[in-house]
Amino acid sequence: MSRAMVPSQQKLAEKLTILNDRGRGMLTRIYNIKKMLTKTDSKPAFLSDKSLDSVFKYLHKKFPNIDNHAGALQVINNIKQDVVKSLSLYYFTFVDIMDFKDHVVDLLTTIDACQVHMDVTLNYDLTVNYLNLISTYVSLMILMSRVEDRRVVLSLYNVAYEYLNASSDPSFPRLGQMVIDYDVPLKKLSEEFVPHSRVVVPALMSLHKIYPKRNLPADQMRATGMLSLLAEPLKIMNVPNTDMVQCEYLSLDAMEKWIIFSLILCHQYLQEAQLWDLWKTALQSGYIVQLCRDEVLHIHSYINTFFESLKGHNMSKRVTEVKDLQHQALLSSPGIHRERRKFLRSALKELALIFTDQPGLLGPKGLYIFQALAVARDEIHWLLRHFDNPPSKKNAVKLSQEDFVDRQLPELLFNMEELKSLLRKYNQVVQRYFVQYLAGYDSVLLNSLIQEITKDPNLAHCPEDESVILSSLYNTIAGLSIKQVEANEVFDFRGVRLDWFRLQAYTSVSRAGLVLKDHQDLGKHLNMIVFHTKLVDYLDELINETGDLSIYCFYSQIFEHQFKQCMEFPAQHRFSIVFPIICGHFMNATHELCPEERHSIGTTSVQYAHWFLKEMSDEVNQVITAICEEQCMLNYKLLPKHSAASILQSSNKHKKKQDKKKHAGPEEEKPGTESIRKNRENFTRFTVTKMDKLHMALTELCYAINYCNVIQVWEHGFVPREFFIQHLETRFNKALVGMMMYNPETCEIAKPSELLSSVKAIMSVLQGLENYVQIDIARVFNSVLPQQTQATDSFNGEKTITANYTNWYLEVLLRRVTVNVGQIVYSPNHKAFVTVTTDNNSKENLFLAAEEYADLTELRALAELIGPYGMRHLGERLMGHVASQVEELKKLVIQNKEVLFNMRTSFDKPEAMRDLFRRLGRPTKQQGNTKNQVSDVDSVLMRMTIIGILLSFRSLAQDALLDVLEDRIPFLMASVQDLQHFVPNMKDTKYSYMKQQVVNEMASAAGLSCDIDPLLISALRSQKNEPSKEYKDSERKSTSSDTEVANESDYELACLLMVFVAVSIPTLAKKEASVFKASLEGNLSNCHCLAKAVNQIAGALFTIHGPGDVSDRLQEFLALASSSLLRLGQSQEHDKETVKNRESVYILLDLIVQESPYLTMDLLESCFPYALLRNAYHTVYKASAMDS
Repeated sequence: MSRAMVPSQQKLAEKLTILNDRGRGMLTRIYNIKKMLTKTDSKPAFLSDKSLDSVFKYLHKKFPNIDNHAGALQVINNIKQDVVKSLSLYYFTFVDIMDFKDHVVDLLTTIDACQVHMDVTLNYDLTVNYLNLISTYVSLMILMSRVEDRRVVLSLYNVAYEYLNASSDPSFPRLGQMVIDYDVPLKKLSEEFVPHSRVVVPALMSLHKIYPKRNLPADQMRATGMLSLLAEPLKIMNVPNTDMVQCEYLSLDAMEKWIIFSLILCHQYLQEAQLWDLWKTALQSGYIVQLCRDEVLHIHSYINTFFESLKGHNMSKRVTEVKDLQHQALLSSPGIHRERRKFLRSALKELALIFTDQPGLLGPKGLYIFQALAVARDEIHWLLRHFDNPPSKKNAVKLSQEDFVDRQLPELLFNMEELKSLLRKYNQVVQRYFVQYLAGYDSVLLNSLIQEITKDPNLAHCPEDESVILSSLYNTIAGLSIKQVEANEVFDFRGVRLDWFRLQAYTSVSRAGLVLKDHQDLGKHLNMIVFHTKLVDYLDELINETGDLSIYCFYSQIFEHQFKQCMEFPAQHRFSIVFPIICGHFMNATHELCPEERHSIGTTSVQYAHWFLKEMSDEVNQVITAICEEQCMLNYKLLPKHSAASILQSSNKHKKKQDKKKHAGPEEEKPGTESIRKNRENFTRFTVTKMDKLHMALTELCYAINYCNVIQVWEHGFVPREFFIQHLETRFNKALVGMMMYNPETCEIAKPSELLSSVKAIMSVLQGLENYVQIDIARVFNSVLPQQTQATDSFNGEKTITANYTNWYLEVLLRRVTVNVGQIVYSPNHKAFVTVTTDNNSKENLFLAAEEYADLTELRALAELIGPYGMRHLGERLMGHVASQVEELKKLVIQNKEVLFNMRTSFDKPEAMRDLFRRLGRPTKQQGNTKNQVSDVDSVLMRMTIIGILLSFRSLAQDALLDVLEDRIPFLMASVQDLQHFVPNMKDTKYSYMKQQVVNEMASAAGLSCDIDPLLISALRSQKNEPSKEYKDSERKSTSSDTEVANESDYELACLLMVFVAVSIPTLAKKEASVFKASLEGNLSNCHCLAKAVNQIAGALFTIHGPGDVSDRLQEFLALASSSLLRLGQSQEHDKETVKNRESVYILLDLIVQESPYLTMDLLESCFPYALLRNAYHTVYKASAMDS
């Protein structure tokens, strides 16, 4: 006597839950195996070994009955360890599939025996899990049959296993039979499902209430007001009136797979009208069905291949029907889905706008979001698999690419993410609403329905298990309180949902004590309660269930293509942020049964997110660069030099009209006309300017960058704004150097004032970014601009503005000043280096006007660009050149040491001085140059003049820096000046001197003038400690002069150097270029710069080497120089022509005293008559007036 099956003992709910999860894991594993065996680089190396081809052919042919002792297989014995290790994962995956198949067959048989009644609108969880299990089982078997070399892999493992263990694997016989049976999977599966059809068919019939309503064309969706909150404004606060709430967001793809796979296996029932209608609609909806990820079936041809293999008079008819349905699908489905995506774009946008404005509606109308997400997700899945798998050319149907290339798809994706973010943002609003709804309405109605069951005359008594579950469900939801939400209590209703799943299983079998289909109100209300509990504790999972887009991980080429298309279409720029957000979905595709793919999928997601954000940042920066270029051009038009044409035009306005007509050219466009908008009507797409388009593009892209703070991808957090800022800093840094237009070959460079103007224009554009993106642009400036004050930047180690301008001023401008004597003059009057145009040099100097680069205005601009640090770097490099000249001067002093020593002691003996000077002024032969012989006197004057020019430029640069800093930091500069003037006195002289040095260095860095330049002292001291490279190289030659340099007293050399300069000054009077120009307040040969050179060099040398007797040594210098000049005044008449610039040299003596902080006019007058100076000034100014 057979005993009745007890439903609670069959554990149907638990088994369905576990097997569905395991089935998804098995699908993931077999999918990965198929992919690995397809690619040569991922499958084991021995499977690609050509020498084993004969073995593989033998195994494939004899499978599964293989003689492991056959001679052809002996070669496997050599690699058995490698084979077992490499193929174990593959082999045991197939074993697990066989185990899974056994459990599925057993469960399906149990469900048949229990005669379970399936209805998706009533016992939703039971029916959905049952149909999902069938779909997963069929997909798994089909996918397994498509794995290449499965026979070879399984038999190869078994042979190697037997070689290792002396017996074959116990699972292999059954495994081999399973592989043979499912070589044509549908044939075997259709035989298995003959007894299951009694349960499968009613489950499919229940879909007829849902599927046709969900699979509507776009025009019917609009007509019915689907997904529209505004269709019925009076009911906007009401909960949607539906008795099958969970079916509203059920996946359309999943339903179509259920219908197609189930009816293939139960094809005998296609004659029934409702099933035929489902079959026809599902096959017309598309021609590709997903198996797993991007593994798909061309479903119509696959069905026809199966139907053609069956015998029966109806099969030919079925084949013809499927071909007709395929033709209709090819013709109509792309257009239908295109229109549906158009509808969804507007519908989802409307929902997002309403819920953003009124987040309180997320409670009563939250279902609309899940409906919208599910429909949109299904459409995206449809597009991806159909775009990636075009139909065979045999179908003779030409598809339009416009139906698959959707340029506005990013907007749909963005609206999906917007709805998800709203749900996550306002999750407490949803929680509060549904906790109150569960406790205040659902529990009351459930209690009344339970009471009706107990009063049902047809029910003798409610079974104990069902009664316990119903009481537990009621007590759980009735005990909820809003205080739990306010206290941030963690809710967990998984037990409630599992109890309802169990109750469905208990009440849906035949001969159940409580029959669910007789109490449909109870079943539908419990489905509603389960949905409400999910909104309280299962919200993130529900969002993933309806809106997961991890499928993009397996359609990476399409993903890239859609992103590039988005970046090419300005109207879609604002939605580009959705692509890195979607990368965060990729990990949803992983399964715990296949942990080895987590790292590869996670790495892929991170790489794509990084690439998308990088491309977006580059695009924004390109737009910003274009705007900056336009602004720089507009700013360039406003430079003073471009006002000449307007001034000329205004000066000629009084001429006759006829002359105007004759000479009138095309009127130039004035700055500002590009911004004129006479009225708003003119602002159309035909009159939009380039700047309008650029600003529109910037607005859209910045919206995307600013959309979210952090994007979580795998275990990484991406901050879009940080990506943007980093790329902006790099590009801004490059732009600053690029705008210099520095060409080392042609020595061309932009004027500092023009560069500063362009930099300010760019900074104003960048400051405007704060109106578009929440970034601190001052941080960008503070990161980039200070780096331009250094010699190299920290981004790429490239040269900066400071390095390029320093190099240009020292190696180009100042070198031309020193080489081209008489062409470029330092003018104290103009505070600039001025190019002097004469008949001889007018053509040569056309390439460079020194006053356009080295006047106070340009150097102020330079100081503003590179700041005190950059100016200090410029000064250090300049002082390095000065120090090298001083080193050469010391060598000249050593060569003439004896003569100079005698002259120092005989300055009051004119005849002796004359003889000594003749010895000093003899020309010396230079190595490699026999024609041009230069005396040591000329060399000293030339090098001192060079030093003077360098120091004059340094003084000019310091003045410019002082002007800038007094304007930028006046209060701080006042403190620095106060410290410089009032250095605290100390008893210890040593420490007092050190403090004075520190203060001087600070003052010099701020642009203040010091008696002795600290940078000059530093350069000369470092040269004293570390001789220059030239000196080291020449020291190796062991010349006598260099040996003496190392041994001589530096103090004595400094004294003799000043003697050398003093006695050499009178020779300047014999040179034509020494003429003093009153308009410039300088000599054409720049010898007036000797005043600064003498004072600074003397001060520095005697500070470093001497006991601090700078004043005494300069008085000695003044005595020597004045006596030499006075002897010049006593020259004979015939010598006056040769010393015709005597007055100009007299003025030099006055300049030396004026420049010196140690000498006074009283000292000068005691050595040199003031009448001579007055007459000298009178003579040179009179001569200058006559020349002009």
